[in-house]
Amino acid sequence: MTKQIISLSENAANRIKEIMSKAEKDSLGVRVGVKSGGCAGMSYIMEYTKEIKPSDEVIEDKGVKLFIDPGAIMYLLGTEMDYKKEQFSSSFVFKNPNETERCGCGESFKV
Repeated sequence: MTKQIISLSENAANRIKEIMSKAEKDSLGVRVGVKSGGCAGMSYIMEYTKEIKPSDEVIEDKGVKLFIDPGAIMYLLGTEMDYKKEQFSSSFVFKNPNETERCGCGESFKV
């Protein structure tokens, strides 16, 4: 069985559904990728997507559509996306088995 690139916790799926219900009508889902930057070298990016690129990997999990940037696949393989709500902040959290290092602020990582 092939390992799913990314999976969602119930909290993450519910939060994305909530966000998508308020998104512009032509938004199809959420695009997840990685970019160079941050103190550990790479950071996660999430944005609405209005078009499906031919090279996108489309993941459907718990009623949510995620579009994975092809350049991010090798960095995200096996990752679980969670959503944590705390007293003063709330954020998506990536539990990535490929990370070898994460910066102190949790914004960036290294593989």
